[in-house]
Amino acid sequence: MAVRLGELLLREKRITPVQLQEALNHQRQNGGRLGSSLVKLGFLADDGITSVVSRHCGVPAINLRDFDLDQGVVRLISAESASKYNVVPVGKSGTTLTLAMADPTNVFAMDDIKFMTGLHVEPVVASETAIRDAIARYFSGGKSAVDGPTNSRGGPDVAARALEELGTGIGDEHLEVVGDTEEIDAAALERQGGEAPIIKLVNALMLSAIQKGASDIHIEPYEKDMRIRFRVDGQLTAVMTPALKYRDAIVSRVKIMARLDIAEKRLPQDGRIKARFVDRGRNRDIDFRVSVLPTLFGEKVVLRLLDPEGLKLDMTKLGFETEALRRFDNAIRKPWGMVLVTGPTGSGKTNTLYSSLAQINEPGVNIMTAEDPVEFNLQGINQVQVRENIGLSFANVLRSFLRQDPNIILVGEIRDGDTAAIGVKAALTGHLVLSTLHTNDAPSSVSRLVNMGIEPFLVANSVNLVAAQRLVRRICSECKAPAEVTVQKLVDAGMSEEDAATAQPMKGRGCDRCNGSGYKGRVGVFEVMEMTDATREVVISGLPVTELRRVAMSEGMLTLRQSGLRKVREGLTTIDEVVRETM
Repeated sequence: MAVRLGELLLREKRITPVQLQEALNHQRQNGGRLGSSLVKLGFLADDGITSVVSRHCGVPAINLRDFDLDQGVVRLISAESASKYNVVPVGKSGTTLTLAMADPTNVFAMDDIKFMTGLHVEPVVASETAIRDAIARYFSGGKSAVDGPTNSRGGPDVAARALEELGTGIGDEHLEVVGDTEEIDAAALERQGGEAPIIKLVNALMLSAIQKGASDIHIEPYEKDMRIRFRVDGQLTAVMTPALKYRDAIVSRVKIMARLDIAEKRLPQDGRIKARFVDRGRNRDIDFRVSVLPTLFGEKVVLRLLDPEGLKLDMTKLGFETEALRRFDNAIRKPWGMVLVTGPTGSGKTNTLYSSLAQINEPGVNIMTAEDPVEFNLQGINQVQVRENIGLSFANVLRSFLRQDPNIILVGEIRDGDTAAIGVKAALTGHLVLSTLHTNDAPSSVSRLVNMGIEPFLVANSVNLVAAQRLVRRICSECKAPAEVTVQKLVDAGMSEEDAATAQPMKGRGCDRCNGSGYKGRVGVFEVMEMTDATREVVISGLPVTELRRVAMSEGMLTLRQSGLRKVREGLTTIDEVVRETM
């Protein structure tokens, strides 16, 4: 900002050209910022520079000497970061951090601090001298919260150091891509992806995602910038916007870790990273499933976190209602038949199936799974990775399973008629088959199987139960409070007038634990349709899905919306979450 500040002060006639040149000479000899040199030479007062910058940038100015800062807020960033960028936090409201800056145009500093703290940064202008005095006063040689060992996983300080080094550790040179004329130098990409600051940055991203409980990391390039987002509790949140010149280096580093071809930038690639870190004195392993996809302005990378400790294998904690859980448990303990779990991607189907296997995994049974991909390793279970590109499809794996003397078979997904036919055959010949489908609700799964070419009487006699599910965000237990929701809104959502009149919906006010969102974690809502004599008769008769749904509800099935409304009454989630996820 040095030259820009000088030009600005000249334009406003606050200094003369001679004074500016003298100040620039002083800066070259003694270091520091131009504004500091102007003040030391007596050409301007601190307040004069601050007012000019404030007016030019449209950012409020404050006099730090009039503020008694909260030590906890100040130490949200490290002393090193504060000194490097000449900034100091002055206030925090919800998810917004007010940051006093000598240079409010330093977007890189704001991005770094936003990434370190997980907060939205709002700048205000303060004089360099006042900021330095505040840093000396509040840090006084001590370490901030992100410097010390208070976080056993070491994420924030690693991230802070990586981001600081990124600002100085890589030069300004970068590849310019123009249409199809790009020349790919694999050696240069590998060298760029292996530079120390980039390594630390990518490691810091992965650690930060683990800390925040993220399920995915999205690295997205655009025409003039790039964006990194985390998916936490099903919602994507921007955490960082690195300069575009680091795009190729970041992507190359991820590719190197996932053992992908860094020179191939035209085709999608999939890989896996196994990361180990120390958590409370013990080693933990977490897998990252990596997907690289060429887009208009570069390669988009998505890393999915697969944390074995985040896998809930206790079915009582998934969100099943008592009666629904009883029916589901009975179905998976039958000696043969098919149990289907349905829902969109990311609705927790894999977790439910793994929990089911954990319930019935005993030394006396042979359990075999066909998955694409195998997300978690389960002790005592034979797991097979499907590879369509070499002909190892779900259907072919299933055929092989039937020659392996299985008791229980898990098919990751029924995608086509061949897989469905073999699964139904296995279910009718003495095997318990667990699988998933992509349908909107439980009754629709029956028509989906029929559309795949399975005869209705085979569907009716092979399927034991179908469970549809969704995930809704759970209200944060630390800041839970009564919510003001009208009875009419509850009735419009599907709650009975009697229940709506007595219900007390809750909400999260927002706190540090939930990062101001009011939500922490997720819970499932379930629609469990048991195949009874009445529902079998509807399926065999070929009646429409609406009739099957009506009969299933008369037999005690709760719809997804009804399951969600029960969780609203229990104070587990909000009415907005239920309306967003169910129909």
